[in-house]
Amino acid sequence: MARTTEGDLAPHELRILVAVADSGGFSSAAQALGLTQSAVSHSVRGSEGKIGVVLFERGRGGARPTPAGEKAVTHARRVLRLLDVLAAEARGAARAAGADGVGPEAAGPLRIAAFRSAALHLLPPVLQRLRARCPGIEPQVRIVREVGRGTAGEVADGRADIALATLDGSTPLPAGVVAHGLLEEEYALVHPAGRGDPRSLPLVDWVENCGSYTRAWWAAQDWIPKATVEAEDDGAVLSLVSSGHGMAIMPALSLMGAPHSVEITDLGPERPTRRIGYVTTPELAGSAVVRALVRELRAVGTRSTAVAR
Repeated sequence: MARTTEGDLAPHELRILVAVADSGGFSSAAQALGLTQSAVSHSVRGSEGKIGVVLFERGRGGARPTPAGEKAVTHARRVLRLLDVLAAEARGAARAAGADGVGPEAAGPLRIAAFRSAALHLLPPVLQRLRARCPGIEPQVRIVREVGRGTAGEVADGRADIALATLDGSTPLPAGVVAHGLLEEEYALVHPAGRGDPRSLPLVDWVENCGSYTRAWWAAQDWIPKATVEAEDDGAVLSLVSSGHGMAIMPALSLMGAPHSVEITDLGPERPTRRIGYVTTPELAGSAVVRALVRELRAVGTRSTAVAR
């Protein structure tokens, strides 16, 4: 497809690309945007002409982004978010200048992606501090499984502004993001209370428990059997262990608030650890809302990650 010379894509064209990708079709995107299907179709054809490539595969089942379309939609999400941030921070700067000249107050939506144990145990005190300091920020939290591209992929794809992620996983971080460590949590052996030889129990595991360093440590332990029970998440693992179905090796965040029906045993000085940090994009790292959250993450993350009941 030949590229036209009509100029860059306008914000409304970017919104249409994102809507088609998210809804899976032109008619559903039109309904979501309050437009006609022909207007959506015309806009997409115009965007394809400007870029010079086909962005969507059309079919009876709807419209699906091509590889080029996936890339375009990712950038569209990120550009649209930057336009939102531009407007919010400009208004904040104007309000602050009119009041006392101190500077812009962080305000507006903040999209956060987090894996389950971080969302349950790390985020609540962070968000409590954030609301107290910056009541104008509106956190929007999505729990994402930390497998494959995981939470970092949500940031790279423009669906989140910042993510809590494991930084030592077996999958490299996506391109186009920046990451910073917050804390390192230790793994421990968890088993039913009162069990004389917990290491003789079957292993209970879950797919997200897959940091490369952890797996390397596991491979060197001849007492750890192959997992015979696979659970959906760490909460299910803890429930199974509590019910006497096996033992597990779990990180500190997953063991916070563990019931008294389980015992937690230290794995010694060579125990594995998991590094947790935040991931954002270079362009959003300097935004007021992201900087405000990072400040509170660092304040809470510096506290001990010892297992708490």
